Amino acid sequence: MNEATGSPLDPLVDPREIHLIVLTGMSGGGKTVALRALEDLEFYCVDNLPSALVPQLVNAVIQENDGKHRRIAVGVDVRNRGTDFAQMPAVLSGLAAAGVQLHLIFLDCRDEVLIKRFSETRRRHPLASRGLSLADAIAEERRLLRPLMGIADKVIDSSEMNVHQLRRLVATGYAQAIEGLTLMFESFAFRRGLPLDADFVFDARCLANPHWHPQLRPLSGKDAPVREFLDGEPMAGEYFADTVRWLDAWLPRFEQDDRSYLTVSVGCTGGRHRSVYLVEKLAAYYRDRRDGVLTFHRELE
Repeated sequence: MNEATGSPLDPLVDPREIHLIVLTGMSGGGKTVALRALEDLEFYCVDNLPSALVPQLVNAVIQENDGKHRRIAVGVDVRNRGTDFAQMPAVLSGLAAAGVQLHLIFLDCRDEVLIKRFSETRRRHPLASRGLSLADAIAEERRLLRPLMGIADKVIDSSEMNVHQLRRLVATGYAQAIEGLTLMFESFAFRRGLPLDADFVFDARCLANPHWHPQLRPLSGKDAPVREFLDGEPMAGEYFADTVRWLDAWLPRFEQDDRSYLTVSVGCTGGRHRSVYLVEKLAAYYRDRRDGVLTFHRELE
């Protein structure tokens, strides 16, 4: 029995095989976005879970024993009962002592940015029900979360990030929890420069450009009319097939080298049509064959 958690950990599976990420932080700081990023990495995600139930969740995953959902992400915020914040450090300490690979991430944000975000989305702050003004609710939330921020393994300030940048930061930061190689497929526009994090760059500017068709110009490579246009271009199919052949030949060699993360970037002139189309098609192909496949469209996001 683990004294800190009051709950035994099942001995059938080594707790060191469990990756547990606890996400907390300021309301409006991006916790929901971060949870979605971890879902993309095949984490089993639960939001607003009481602290007393965290060990039970870990146990349930251990007992499932299928090897797939041993990556867990839990969201904790001020919607939880007040006693949760006092209990959480002891709960996490007990799990860490039992051998669970545990990371506590705190998502922070400047007060003026939080006020702007709540004003723009017209969401109510979780503490507004106490009759507090938005500024006072944010101040009270900081006070309540201070103990968790003090023990966080990582503090992320999302003040200058949009939702896509935050999602990407979390995904790339925790890809190592995936067994094997995590693939990021990224589209971009050559006219805005190469992505700084690209491991491999493919140039799709040789393909027919939907931009020159007025009905397709306002769309992107995610939209059905653009996909149908490029599906009908033999060179696009040949380009995709050649890219897959190259990646299939070389990805295993990077995995043998214990590489945990690889970014494959596809560019075109504007970064909206051909590159997006190819990135979505490549991601769909590899998601049918492996875990940990992510996408990012720089010019759309």
